[in-house]
Amino acid sequence: MVSPKQDRDPNGINIHVQADFEDVFAESDGTQSFDCVWETSQQCFWCSKNCCYNFMAVFCGLCMAFFWGFQFAFVAFEHVWCVTPALRILVINCSAMQKCVGNLVGCILAPLCETCGLIFSNISIQHSGTKG
Repeated sequence: MVSPKQDRDPNGINIHVQADFEDVFAESDGTQSFDCVWETSQQCFWCSKNCCYNFMAVFCGLCMAFFWGFQFAFVAFEHVWCVTPALRILVINCSAMQKCVGNLVGCILAPLCETCGLIFSNISIQHSGTKG
């Protein structure tokens, strides 16, 4: 009993590598080979593509799955135990620094800027003379 094909790429991650015979080869209306050549070429394409892919999947697939599983485990471990705690410390320290800098700006720069604004607000410029 043949089971129906399951969708092994439900999220469309590798849709860019789908290549049917018609995606690779096309004959225009004015230039066409014999039907038997076209159909035999199509069978050769599918057979070589499927056999080669299955051969590589059998001999390399398990090793690659192990390798990528290890890589994703390492990335997950790195984020759980290193990156996320480091970012949390950074956020905590930055919020403390933000309060310090905010107080300094409010106590020192704000009165200074306000004073400069009052000094320069009384300056008036008048244009005199002719344009020319």
